[in-house]
Amino acid sequence: MALTWRAVLLAALGIPVVLLLPATGTVLVWGAFVVLACAVDALLAASPREVAVRREVPASVRLGEPVRSTVTLTHVGRRRRLRAHVRDAWPPSAGASPGGDPGTGGRDAQAHPDRHAVDLAPGDARRVRTVLVPTRRGDLHGDRVTIRAWGPLGLAGRQASVDVPTRLRVLPAFRSRRHLASRLARLRELDGRAAVQIRGAGTEFDSLREYVIGDDVRSIDWRASARRADVVVRTWRPERDRRVMIVLDTGRTSAVRVQDEPRLDAGVEAALLLSALAQHAGDRVELLAYDRRVRARVAGTSGPRLMPALADQLAGVTPTLVETDWPGVVAQVRARMSQRALVVLLTTLEPVVVEHGLLDVVAGLTDRHQVVVASVADPEVAELARGREDATAVFDAAAAERAGLERAAVAVRLRQRGAEVVEGLPDDLAPRLADTYLALKAAGRL
Repeated sequence: MALTWRAVLLAALGIPVVLLLPATGTVLVWGAFVVLACAVDALLAASPREVAVRREVPASVRLGEPVRSTVTLTHVGRRRRLRAHVRDAWPPSAGASPGGDPGTGGRDAQAHPDRHAVDLAPGDARRVRTVLVPTRRGDLHGDRVTIRAWGPLGLAGRQASVDVPTRLRVLPAFRSRRHLASRLARLRELDGRAAVQIRGAGTEFDSLREYVIGDDVRSIDWRASARRADVVVRTWRPERDRRVMIVLDTGRTSAVRVQDEPRLDAGVEAALLLSALAQHAGDRVELLAYDRRVRARVAGTSGPRLMPALADQLAGVTPTLVETDWPGVVAQVRARMSQRALVVLLTTLEPVVVEHGLLDVVAGLTDRHQVVVASVADPEVAELARGREDATAVFDAAAAERAGLERAAVAVRLRQRGAEVVEGLPDDLAPRLADTYLALKAAGRL
């Protein structure tokens, strides 16, 4: 039995009664009266178990975007009117907010945005809506729907909870999508849709055009020039149908928070932007999320199905507090990539981690593939390096400078082994990685 503020007020009214009638049993009589009134009121309330409950949510939503959870209540009882509060319970990461329902009380909606007031006659149905704005990737599972039915006096009521299994998949936000249009424009230039000439190994012949001053004489097609009685040159475009493998490190270093988000999230954004760009370029994209075992994999998917498949797989990827098995990563890449490909490693440039893991195996990849190592930079390190306020700030600045020099030294050693290194702030990593991909295509290195 649940009590309301009215029951508390009724009990409080007994204080002046006791003062006016200071008999020995007055308190007991008044207490018995309050309990009896509440019990009768609860018995007269409609049974919350005589309500059919159905919850509906979309199959998926992007992180940070609003979505509605709709609960349909049908009063299947035949005798009493249902006056109740309904709670559509979700975990805190669902970000429940008021659904703008007319029956929801103002202050109560602000304090409890997942609760709704309903008034149903027997046989009636009603929909209540809760707006969810998820704050975390992955699967959200709806909790029980709780119905608390009040009696006609509003003193007490009955409560029941109904299990309504519901799953909402929260996909990555893909905020880096705003950079896609500008990179696609540059890709169209490389692809020959704008006037440009590209020279380098690994490119495909596109067309012939007349020679102009400044063209590389090595691109002159002498046979075509003889037939046309004019000097013509060959133009080139980047090869299509190349293979791109993105390896997302999900080991313990990916759990480090950078700007209040795990480092892994910036890697997810970079992987999505690069995949979208490579797909438009006609390349075949594969993705592997790995630490000591495969956490997610997308392979053999192309065209319009690629990006939904990537978003679905990356939705549930979370950091794992184990050391990454880099020899295992190399084995996975070699098992999947028999021909030359672009291998992108989204990991960290922490000196200790790289020197005792990635550095020992990167040569096993660069001998056959074009390797790019991409890492997120922490802006707080740069802020610490500028500190000069007091002795503590100076020591912090010295430590930050030392960390920066060590990271730069690690990057140099990776480049000496044939890998490209890309580093950027969380919002800059994705576009910088896309620019590196375009630069490699322009140079004919893919």
